Amino acid sequence: MSTNRPRVLVLYGGQSSEHAVSCVTAAGVLNAIDTAGFEVIEVGITADGQWTKPVVDPRTHAFGLKELPRVLPTDSSVQLIPGTSSSADRGAELVEVGADLQASSLGWVDVVLPLLHGPFGEDGTLQGMLEMAGVPYVGAGVLASAVGMDKHFMKLAFEAAGLTVGPWETITARQWSLDPQAAVDRVRRLQLPVFVKPARAGSSTGITRVDDFDALDQALETARKFDPKVIVEQGIDGREIECGVLGSRIGGEVRTSLLGEIVVGDGAQAHQFYDFNAKYTDDAAADLSCPAELPQDVSDEVRRQAAIAFDAIDGEGISRVDFFYTTDGGIVINEVNTMPGFTPISMYPQMWKATGVDYSELITELIELALERPVGLR
Repeated sequence: MSTNRPRVLVLYGGQSSEHAVSCVTAAGVLNAIDTAGFEVIEVGITADGQWTKPVVDPRTHAFGLKELPRVLPTDSSVQLIPGTSSSADRGAELVEVGADLQASSLGWVDVVLPLLHGPFGEDGTLQGMLEMAGVPYVGAGVLASAVGMDKHFMKLAFEAAGLTVGPWETITARQWSLDPQAAVDRVRRLQLPVFVKPARAGSSTGITRVDDFDALDQALETARKFDPKVIVEQGIDGREIECGVLGSRIGGEVRTSLLGEIVVGDGAQAHQFYDFNAKYTDDAAADLSCPAELPQDVSDEVRRQAAIAFDAIDGEGISRVDFFYTTDGGIVINEVNTMPGFTPISMYPQMWKATGVDYSELITELIELALERPVGLR
């Protein structure tokens, strides 16, 4: 099992509502990763949190099949063991533990590529575990992952950095428990339409567009099924513009991609907004246009602000920053995604392709960035 190639652990699946998205992301990456440059081992995480060697080849995962893709449980589990003095320069060891509790080594891991979206993967929890294990990993660190997952604290970081954020209200679990009416009254001060969202979820899961406050209670109930903390955002009238950010090598400058735009398609009337089905299962709902047709000065400014947003949350490696370009010419930041959709046709890879970095090269660069970066305080 010895090799001079860095050994990359590709982690996918996970315990969040974005489990299927992660599986499809893994398929794209595994079909494109440079196997001449890297030795790859895949580990899936089931919806219940079991780490396991995949039963189904993750390269076959896709949307449009009879069922959404998922990681299946097995009788044996995989564990990541922190490196010891005997591991030399290797990061950590993978061990498979069978139902009889007998363990067998799956070899050392030099770097982890965590293709996990949402809580328990993109929110700093996994990143903290990898830091403790002493193994490098692709993407944002503990703090940036946590802030990038929590829409409330993300907006506070953006405001502190001088970026324009749309009006919003947050309802925490404690506030809802102590005085739900006061929370609802705060939300009613926003202008309709509003978007009710789980504060720490992605892929548009649990989101409801509210055009009449009579529907607010049901929208809050829907969001709280995914997260006890809810954020309500006032709708912004404008174009949805996105920018890819690629973290720098140590001491280097953050790079930004050409911009992309979500253009509403002919099937949009079937969706209240760009929801999960519009993103992943309805090809007629929207198109991804890249590069976005914008005045050069606007494009330059969005890219500048994307780099500021990346730094505002202490981002590393990979992020996609989403904006609204309003009808009056303003730029309003919406959110940063520290592990954006990463299939070959996702916006992040498409923006970098338009900028001159193809999919396979992008994967290689992200892994190399992770290998150069130390774990721990930096």
